[in-house]
Amino acid sequence: MRYEIRVDGHLSKTLAGAFPEFDHVVVSDQTLLYGPVVDEAHLYGLLARCQSLGLCVLEMRRLPE
Repeated sequence: MRYEIRVDGHLSKTLAGAFPEFDHVVVSDQTLLYGPVVDEAHLYGLLARCQSLGLCVLEMRRLPE
């Protein structure tokens, strides 16, 4: 499965480095993180990582295969 996580603001290289399994791109005033998600536990771990870093998740969606 591949997912896209849209967060508010521009992530620094350091913050983006907290998601080594994901690529990222800055669009307007948001950052899109996208990449593979192995299972549901991984998905919840990503959300917990966002929360612990104080990121505001605007949208999370599964990408078509």
